[in-house]
Amino acid sequence: MDVIFARGEATAADVAAALPDPPSYSAVRAMLRILEEKGALRHREDGPRYVFLPTESRVKASRSALQRVVQTFFDGSLASAVAALVDAKDGALPPEELEKLKAIIQKARKR
Repeated sequence: MDVIFARGEATAADVAAALPDPPSYSAVRAMLRILEEKGALRHREDGPRYVFLPTESRVKASRSALQRVVQTFFDGSLASAVAALVDAKDGALPPEELEKLKAIIQKARKR
């Protein structure tokens, strides 16, 4: 998805070429097909090739993926997910990150 978001569109060969340690070409094609079946991608034909395009913006896709992670691994608890991320940094969050989190929490409280 990163390759397709970065380029706007890509073929399976483009995706494989952009990966540092790519799986087989058929594995890349299979993953693109699965992503299309799940609705994350669509394709257009360019001669014999399929050119894949995202069906939604990177921001919308990332929010949707994050919601699935929170639901799956943290029983829907956003607080538990944030705590896991903060704890993973061993409490060494830079002051600017702490300020961003503080502002987000304050904004949420006002809603």
